[in-house]
Amino acid sequence: MVAALGNSELAGARVAASLMDRAQFRAAIKESMQGREAKDASFSVAWANGTLTRQQFARWAENHYHYVGPFADYLACIYANAPDHATEAKDFLLQNMYEEELADVRHTDMLIRFAEACGTTRARVTDPRNMSPVTRGLQGWCYATAIRANWVVATAALVVGLESQVPDIYRRQYPPLLEKYGFSEDEAEFFELHITSDEVHGERGYEIVLSNATTPELQQACLEAIRDAADMRFSYTKALYDYYVKDFEHSNSEVAAIGSV
Repeated sequence: MVAALGNSELAGARVAASLMDRAQFRAAIKESMQGREAKDASFSVAWANGTLTRQQFARWAENHYHYVGPFADYLACIYANAPDHATEAKDFLLQNMYEEELADVRHTDMLIRFAEACGTTRARVTDPRNMSPVTRGLQGWCYATAIRANWVVATAALVVGLESQVPDIYRRQYPPLLEKYGFSEDEAEFFELHITSDEVHGERGYEIVLSNATTPELQQACLEAIRDAADMRFSYTKALYDYYVKDFEHSNSEVAAIGSV
């Protein structure tokens, strides 16, 4: 039914929606991400199955840096757009930024430590020329959403739609790093840290959205933003497989075919 509606009709349907209570809204948020989780994308599945190489992990790190590296910048834009009375939300955004950039070791430094263990260098990781076009698109979308969207909608997109997925992703990916790929706990600290920290961040994000999306229109805008965020992260993760695993395997098969001739 919704797929058949035009833009004006869809906007009318959004306005006509009734205000959901917290339980209904939380269930709708969960449902908006179902079937779009990055943990189910091809690169994540190959990771969990133990079929990737350290070279492919290096390419992942070179891309992931440019997605998560500016995360404090995204949050700062949301903070700037949040009203003064949203004290708890602004405190959370500041705390999240602090944890990313200042607490103990910068999260990006942990990521670079992992990248170096994979055989790449800090210079390659921080060079934006080494990210794929899809990663560049994800980064641009994060900036645009943080800057232009209503602060509650932006929180829904970036903290709930993106960040809250991390614990489920890394719970499946951290054990194989130690057991199948032979990384040390120190080299893989980035992943262990985010299983716990992003679980807290994700839940705080839920609370902010549940408490501050107080109209049917704002609730629907948040659901759309979360759905878009999940689609973006899934597409980004799938593209890593397409660029660095599938294309690599295709090139090797072509070389083998030429050699057999």
